[in-house]
Amino acid sequence: TSVLSLFPSMSKDLSELMKEATKEVHERAENTPFMKNFQKGQVSLHEFKLVTASLYFIYSALEEETERNKDNPVYAPVHFPAELHRKAALEKDLEYFYGSNWREEIPCPEATQKYVERLHYVGKNHPELLVAHAYTRYLGDLSGGQVLKKIAQKALQLPSTGEGLAFFTFDGVSNATKFKQLYRSRMNALEMDLATKKRVLEEAKKAFLLNIQVFEALQELVSKGQENGYPMQPKAELRTRSVNKSHEHGPAPGKESERTNRRHTDMMPTTPLVRWILAIGFLATTVAVALFAM
Repeated sequence: TSVLSLFPSMSKDLSELMKEATKEVHERAENTPFMKNFQKGQVSLHEFKLVTASLYFIYSALEEETERNKDNPVYAPVHFPAELHRKAALEKDLEYFYGSNWREEIPCPEATQKYVERLHYVGKNHPELLVAHAYTRYLGDLSGGQVLKKIAQKALQLPSTGEGLAFFTFDGVSNATKFKQLYRSRMNALEMDLATKKRVLEEAKKAFLLNIQVFEALQELVSKGQENGYPMQPKAELRTRSVNKSHEHGPAPGKESERTNRRHTDMMPTTPLVRWILAIGFLATTVAVALFAM
């Protein structure tokens, strides 16, 4: 019996196979109350900051490994650093939310570290599997992330000029639809035997599970009222250079109260259940929407 007869669907394009393999996870994400809650703007700044911090560690690892394999034929065709890389954008967002010492402030839960370790392991030992992580993350951000950007901007009262939302902004992609078509065609053209395809699909499902574990861990931080191992205080959240300068030179008339109100957005009352749903759903949704919206 041939491998093809055992896995007849493996003759399809890799992008189509990815959709099929992750269909169950997608449906679980799509049917959670998160989708409706987020559409209503029920997201707090504290959860948003924690999510952004974990994304920074995840993308730092992913982009270190994609750079390591940028000339490797198993990954090179889908290497688009100028168009897709998110680490630099996340650094801007973290400085906006946490201040200039954000590197010392942001937490890295054990589950996030586990995800990071998996990315490094794959990049060093099985680089052909990087395509699963890159596809589910980057195209998720490019698709579903654009919807979340608008909602988060409104719900958190973030500036219309885009501060705090650089993660969602892809300056190197002028036409998202055309770029996703190009990315899928490059991915489908990767030379893979059936056994490798199967491993890539399993890795895509693993990526979803790792994401869920990350946000379950973040919920523990929130429920304990802790961040970076220290008790959270009801203090101003949005620390930016402009705000700091306003303290140095005196606040502009009428502006300080506006900033204070904005900084206290994360004091909005949300139950532990809603916070758990929001935290888990944030990343799962950007991934899931992309796989079925392209």
